[in-house]
Amino acid sequence: MKGNEAKMPRMEDILNLPVQDPPCAEFSAAQIKWVKVEGGRQGGDDIALIPFARVDDFVKGESTKEECPANFRIESRRKRPEGSVNKPRVDGYLEYTLYWCSYGPEDYRDSEAGIVDSFNTKPASGKGSRPGRRHMMRGCLCHFTVKRLYTRPFLALIIYNQRNHVDKTGAPCHGILDQDSVGTRAMYAPRISEELRQKVMSMLYIGISLDNIIQHHMEVVQNHGGPHNRDDFLTRNDVRNMERVIHNSSHELDLNDECSVRMWVQRHQKHVFFFQDNSDSEPFVLGIQTDWQLQQMLRYGHNNYITSHSTFGLKKLKYPLCSLLVFDSTRNAIPVAWVITSCHAGQYIHKWMGSLVERIRTKDPRWKPNAFLVDDPSFEISIVREAFQCRVLLCLWHVRRAWLRSLLKRCCNFDVQREMFKHLGRILYCTKSGSNVVDAIEEFMQIFVDQCAFMDYFRSQWFPKIELWVNGVRTLPVASQEPHAAIESYHLRLKSKLFNELHANSPLRVDWLIHTLTTEFHSLYWIDQYIVETGYFENLRDGSFSTNSWYRALHIPDIDVLLDEQNLQLAKVISQTGRSLAYTIWNPGSEFSLCDCPWSRLGNLCKHIIKVAILCKNRQVARPLLAAQVYRQALLTLLQNPPDDPLVLDHAILHVARLQQDIKGLEDLSNSGLLHPLPPETNSQLVDNFLLSPHLH
Repeated sequence: MKGNEAKMPRMEDILNLPVQDPPCAEFSAAQIKWVKVEGGRQGGDDIALIPFARVDDFVKGESTKEECPANFRIESRRKRPEGSVNKPRVDGYLEYTLYWCSYGPEDYRDSEAGIVDSFNTKPASGKGSRPGRRHMMRGCLCHFTVKRLYTRPFLALIIYNQRNHVDKTGAPCHGILDQDSVGTRAMYAPRISEELRQKVMSMLYIGISLDNIIQHHMEVVQNHGGPHNRDDFLTRNDVRNMERVIHNSSHELDLNDECSVRMWVQRHQKHVFFFQDNSDSEPFVLGIQTDWQLQQMLRYGHNNYITSHSTFGLKKLKYPLCSLLVFDSTRNAIPVAWVITSCHAGQYIHKWMGSLVERIRTKDPRWKPNAFLVDDPSFEISIVREAFQCRVLLCLWHVRRAWLRSLLKRCCNFDVQREMFKHLGRILYCTKSGSNVVDAIEEFMQIFVDQCAFMDYFRSQWFPKIELWVNGVRTLPVASQEPHAAIESYHLRLKSKLFNELHANSPLRVDWLIHTLTTEFHSLYWIDQYIVETGYFENLRDGSFSTNSWYRALHIPDIDVLLDEQNLQLAKVISQTGRSLAYTIWNPGSEFSLCDCPWSRLGNLCKHIIKVAILCKNRQVARPLLAAQVYRQALLTLLQNPPDDPLVLDHAILHVARLQQDIKGLEDLSNSGLLHPLPPETNSQLVDNFLLSPHLH
């Protein structure tokens, strides 16, 4: 009976439809529940609501249908500024975009010499005669409209006007369902995919020749049994076109740097997760993340850890650069986002970090890292913790490297260097012994009063911020040295790329920095991952950067490490190249270890220090974690002075229960190698004893 039939919604009811957000990187129309709308211009069309941020994912998913692969081009686009409409319709738009299959709407299949029959085809709209595309036009009518709703800017209304890839007769006009397409390129997508374009562009940027790219591509196609898709038909002309794009591209889109940056942002909106132009009241902030970087963050950041590499180029670049890094299976760092800002990145972290995390979780709502490592204690820790919903650890790589390189430069005696380095570590950990930072610094300066050059540097550079670092060590868990090697490798590679002689006059421009990061530097990391995953181009891999000290330390046998656990003043590691040589590590197991090998003598973190640190951790002889000691002291204080007020007592018990969870989390991170081992007395049993104490009942 008609009374029992489901009523088709009218356009006025669209805001009552559910917002659909499939939990996958890309999705197609098959993964969406469509409803037909009644009446109006869209009467009978399929409609659905999705988050506006996921429109590109939908377009990509629709382009990769197995039976009918296609590319969807933007046929027309219109925009309205906010506030331009007083009473917007329910389907009123801020942005209107019409996507049409690239195999249509014109039909050139039967035309001779490219002469079109005007009675059989729809006139080209807005694209002229589409030069260079006539050979692919097969009359396909598949198209859909996307409206960014005026009243709900975070939502996109998709109106699928024609979901099937058919011509005006209703017959399939390309893909495997079209018998006339068999054996031709019309079986496949009309153009190469973005993934292949990224691959070829990266190869060109790092200097692989056109002939080698084509030869490599033919080998890949042959290995998987011949052509399967449009990408397998890559031609020399395709590569030449991309080569020409690279040759003709320039970082200077305008003589004015600020205008040039704005033009780049406008042209690369899908790679920009946050942008704020410079003004009298607000600083310049630009957050960049390419599609490939997004994939790496989803892949390696989930259930793993992320670290910041901040304030790079503070003295040499126009604006400093902050990088976010993840780590692959061999503990090599991969940059997954860049933030360029005219101020300190940590001061305005609240502006860009939320946008980045929203972008990630839009792709995968379940994505969550284990920990976030900050290399600057001035970061607003509460914002980081709230955004990523994970623990925040303090990474001492930056301060360690700065102090060591300054010591090597300003102090000539190696014995004095290692003693000063050890005392500098004690300053950071001065709360461990109960002394304050001023007393620790005073003692340090009295002992090494004759080292004037370093003391002048320490006063000018570190006096204003040493207490900030000490407080950071006091309040945050300190990460182990294992990620330090990867961070250092990234730092050296970035420094090598940006500060070479060829670009001596360019760093003053921000557009040059953006261009270099997103082209040449980005390509270095792309090719690294491609080599790891496929085994091709092993000869192009830069071993000095792709295998860091942590990775090389794993190849040192335990038997080659001489470590006296009863006397941890020093350790020795036998050289892997000359067995008659052994390197000495002073203060083993600490972040402030020092080795006498050539790499360490340059101020770097060597594989010998890392190897000894790993052994110290495995044998439970590493430096106890300061944060765990602070927790332990808090618990002991509560044990010794139980509060009398029942309300305060209840609050104290809840506080201890939370500490128990925190310590358990730190134990998990310690087991994964991210922290030094927790001392045995700092465990959940201590908390249990506290909760069962007769003083509290």
